[in-house]
Amino acid sequence: MHHFDVETLPAGRWRNGGGATREITSRPTGTEDFGWRASVADINRDGPFSAFPGVDRTLTLLTGDGVRLTCPGEFDRLLARAGEPFGFSGDLALDAELPGGPCRVLNLMARRGRWTAAVDRVTGPVAPRARHAGVFHVLRGRWQADPRGPVLTSGQGVWWDGDDKASAGTVAPLSADAAALWADVVPTG
Repeated sequence: MHHFDVETLPAGRWRNGGGATREITSRPTGTEDFGWRASVADINRDGPFSAFPGVDRTLTLLTGDGVRLTCPGEFDRLLARAGEPFGFSGDLALDAELPGGPCRVLNLMARRGRWTAAVDRVTGPVAPRARHAGVFHVLRGRWQADPRGPVLTSGQGVWWDGDDKASAGTVAPLSADAAALWADVVPTG
């Protein structure tokens, strides 16, 4: 498993100036034609979201008072609870509104026809499955991904690729208040 701390990931500014993205991983690395990608985005102001044709997205509020996503004729959804995932097609032209000011979200993208992804809020031990990829992001509390590994706290986590030997380990809570996001990314072919 590969450890990350969101605060140490480089932030890339959005072209429209409305926010910044901190990439956790993109597989394969260094290509616009990613199979799947996980990042944390800081949304600083109202504005449009970039479209990603052929990609399914799941957005989950991490911090802040929420973000309202709208797509005329499709949906109007307020993400107001941290840790509650919302999936939608990246083909859609979306607008984001920040009713309570800036917020931070986990953004998981999976190339349709190559990968599927599901994001769940978890409070108990989880184990990656063989040949699956994914991301584990701590919302609160303390977690550990390996008995010899570092203790993970809010904004930290691990990711793994389908080729990693991640299925041998379990990510377990170390505190009663522990909560995290578990993104399971599965190849379709």
